[in-house]
Amino acid sequence: MLPSMAHFSWLDYTIFGLYLAASVGVGLYSARRKAGNLGDYFLAGRGMSPFLVAMSILAALFSGISYLAGPADVYKNGFAFAYAVLAFFIATPITTLWVLPKFYHSRFYTAYQFLEERFALPVRLLASGLFIGRVSLWLAAATYAPALALEKVTGIPLWVTILASGTLTMLYTTLGGMRAVIWTDVMQLIVLFGGQIIITFVAASMIPGGLGGVWETAVADGRMDISLSFSLAERVNLGSLLLAAAFLHLVQMATDQVSVQRYLTAGSLREAKRSLWIKLWFILPVLVLFYGTGLVLYAFYKIHGDPLAAGHIAKEDQILPYFVVSQLPAGLPGLLIAAIYAASMSTISAGLNSLSSATLVDFQQRLGKGPAVSDARQVARARWITAGYGILVMALAFAVSQMKGNLVESVNTIIGLVGGPLLGLFVLGMFTQRADTRGALVGCFVGFLSLLALFLYQSGAFTAETPETLVSFIWYSLFGCLITVGVGLLLSRGKAASASA
Repeated sequence: MLPSMAHFSWLDYTIFGLYLAASVGVGLYSARRKAGNLGDYFLAGRGMSPFLVAMSILAALFSGISYLAGPADVYKNGFAFAYAVLAFFIATPITTLWVLPKFYHSRFYTAYQFLEERFALPVRLLASGLFIGRVSLWLAAATYAPALALEKVTGIPLWVTILASGTLTMLYTTLGGMRAVIWTDVMQLIVLFGGQIIITFVAASMIPGGLGGVWETAVADGRMDISLSFSLAERVNLGSLLLAAAFLHLVQMATDQVSVQRYLTAGSLREAKRSLWIKLWFILPVLVLFYGTGLVLYAFYKIHGDPLAAGHIAKEDQILPYFVVSQLPAGLPGLLIAAIYAASMSTISAGLNSLSSATLVDFQQRLGKGPAVSDARQVARARWITAGYGILVMALAFAVSQMKGNLVESVNTIIGLVGGPLLGLFVLGMFTQRADTRGALVGCFVGFLSLLALFLYQSGAFTAETPETLVSFIWYSLFGCLITVGVGLLLSRGKAASASA
């Protein structure tokens, strides 16, 4: 018999509070070394080890959203989307061998400084603005995800957890800068990985045959199947998971200030490259475990009854926290729910720091006309900007709660809509000689507007009836990139015109 509602015990609340306090404490302790300039505040003095950089990148990209959305998507739709991990073997070499040297040799603070160097200031400002808009929405989703989990399983109102996570994260990120972000990232990743192992083995112990029984159920019910077609309308298939997913990963690895800023904290280009290769091998067991938990939960609730069908949870995104609170012994739910919460905090902190660096370096410093200010004043400005974005993200989190679809679809739609055209700008700049400023700007606008029109049409914005899906969400990044590159090259007048633009 499934419990209709689960609640924390006093022990769970105690462990939950202590873990959150420890997370903030680690961030504040790492901030004890005062940031003397923007290099210290945004890039941790460019002295972080490749191992720490790799773990930080992984933690920033696989947050509480991944913790909730990965198992939930597999629980509902099968393992198909999880095969997207294979596309990292395409995206990582491209980023390491061709993209990373472009950023590192010029000692940039942001990824978008490259676009001014290659094209002109308007392209840099457009790209940085797109990044700010996309990541603000992404962080809102990362704030909403743990709030959703906690509301159902603990009874804590959504608005309380959104404000609490945003405020605590804003505190240590504002004070500690990148150094605080990286050390808290490492702590959260270790706890998340350990927590997922506990959940998997506890659930498997209550399934006949254990992990072998999970595998037999998954195979028998077709949960491991993947369509071999290349249909654009199909939610996921082999074509989209190898081709489209590679572009989806490249958006975050090659154009995202959240990732690029971490590469630049390494002591040298060689160490930055090593961090990406280390991250590639880290990501395999992490993703297999995260998505594999969905297969375990599917097998468990096939025996014990589906809580989604019974109405005990409202969305599949709540399946993991529901299992944690209803099936694990007292104490463990508090730790694991806190891990979800704190993992989102590490993602939010990473994003806030990157939003602040893009705003200060790409806009305030580049467009400012006043007299030069001291390093201390620049760091103070960075802290105020970080705090401002913290408030904005909390406000946007309430809007994200109204999005349709599960977390996997919502987050990847946000990434594709803006990230695809942004990736197109970097492809034009790094891999073509013909593209000029006019072509890059128009191509980016056309790419974004085309994807936006497609998204609105498929969302039913232009008709009273729900229209047929033409293109799955996973293709948005690829199409946005190709449209931007195609239009950009078509409208460019060649290298000479770019030089005089």
